[in-house]
Amino acid sequence: MALIIGLTGGIASGKTTVANLFHDQFGIEIVDADVIARQVVEKGSEGLQAIHQHFGDEILTADSELNRAELRKRIFANENEKAWVNQLLHPMIRQRMEQKLKQVTSPYALLVVPLLTENNLQHMADRVLVVDVDEETQIERAMSRDKVPMEQAKSILAAQATREQRLAIADDVIKNNAKNQKLLPQITELHKKYLAISRKNL
Repeated sequence: MALIIGLTGGIASGKTTVANLFHDQFGIEIVDADVIARQVVEKGSEGLQAIHQHFGDEILTADSELNRAELRKRIFANENEKAWVNQLLHPMIRQRMEQKLKQVTSPYALLVVPLLTENNLQHMADRVLVVDVDEETQIERAMSRDKVPMEQAKSILAAQATREQRLAIADDVIKNNAKNQKLLPQITELHKKYLAISRKNL
């Protein structure tokens, strides 16, 4: 199996930008937990059926798709419901991530997991790459990107792992603080390093 690099970082750290640069510049395949999390609750999926049975019709839109706003409201208001949804979906997401990683044909793959630290998923990766940003920058970026007030951006940040917790599990770090931080030189260096490691693993 290909070398797996777990890519993580807090809200608005630039994970997607970094992953896309690896893919566009070097053809590295990406397995994205957020994309898979949406797939496991698509219309007609086993995940959505279970959620519908549990929460009732209000959890569906008029098109029989998941009403995400309603689900968010329910799980934020009730820790037990949140735990129930996590117990249902996390194994499905993990299983699909594992399947996709087995199909990778590039020398190494990026496993993009925003909550890698929080969900203790670093064991799924051979190395952990953290996109590191200071909290002030994260709040500014989250506010402008997601059009949310400062308080909301701060509360999202507070619910995630701290920078220190993420950096504690990092094998490699990409700095993405400045507005025009030069990401490509950092990514090119890491690409060379990962190619060398993947060759050794052959």
